[in-house]
Amino acid sequence: MMADDDSVKEEEEAAAAAAAAPQRDSNGADEKIVSSSGGGTAAENQTLSKRQKKKLLRQQKWEEERGLRKQLRKEKRQQRRQQRQNQEEEKEHGGDAQSARKRLRRDVTPSSLRLVVDCGFDSLMLMKDVSKLHKQIQRCYAENRRAVHPVQFYLTSLGGQLKQSMDEKDKGWVNWKDINIKTEHYSEVVAKEDLVYLTSDSPNVLEELDHNKAYVIGGLVDHNHHKGITLEKAKELGIHHAQLPLSSFVKMNSRKVLAVNHVFEIILAYMEKGSWQEAFFTVLPQRKGAVAVEKGTIAQEKQDDDSDSDPDPDSPEQTEKRT
Repeated sequence: MMADDDSVKEEEEAAAAAAAAPQRDSNGADEKIVSSSGGGTAAENQTLSKRQKKKLLRQQKWEEERGLRKQLRKEKRQQRRQQRQNQEEEKEHGGDAQSARKRLRRDVTPSSLRLVVDCGFDSLMLMKDVSKLHKQIQRCYAENRRAVHPVQFYLTSLGGQLKQSMDEKDKGWVNWKDINIKTEHYSEVVAKEDLVYLTSDSPNVLEELDHNKAYVIGGLVDHNHHKGITLEKAKELGIHHAQLPLSSFVKMNSRKVLAVNHVFEIILAYMEKGSWQEAFFTVLPQRKGAVAVEKGTIAQEKQDDDSDSDPDPDSPEQTEKRT
């Protein structure tokens, strides 16, 4: 019995000695083992491949940015919570943004007034100018769709280069809504007695809009190469013509010829605001240098225009010029 107890004690002492052996050598070989678990020695770093080093750096960076990732996740949760609160508040006040747009659309009052863009000048334009006209028509369509009082929009004499540009650059035009697109001339679509051609060359000034009329805008981008052509067309057809009352309210640094979409938008703005001056200054671009005309100067400017256009041959000025 005593012998068995002594053998058991000897085995326990041997096991304890074996367990204590690494501790005794902790300043030697075992130190390398501990240090390698904490990041590796310089010698071990030299033996790592480039891929292993990159992986180690990524892991270190991942650990360093742990707190930042946690903060970002927290901020995203707060943003989602705030968005949900905002949506609930919008629903309480009558619905989300989309339903609000639908309500605004239902409040729109369409007008019986007709605006016609005459696309019959295709052969007088270069392709680059046709592309500009195409963009102006797109703008007219977009503005009419969002207008408070949208007009009855017509495109007439559509074909040639303009249709080619629309087919190539805007295939969705065939699905446009609330627009009448015709290949026929506007005189075949609207009765002649209802037509009024808007042209800056007309001596007639448009004071008010007649909602029973169809106002024609010349679809021409010509950089003033064909001056007076729209007035000539109106006279040939024997239809009414007029110009917007631009000179009565606005003084500009540039010429009074406006782009198709500007004329279109001015009429839409006038129908909404009821004021030509507000309509002009809402639409005209700043590069036109538009300045409001003072009421006292309007009559004087008209007199100056009359004297310039039809001078009196017996006036002192004319006599002096002759001498």
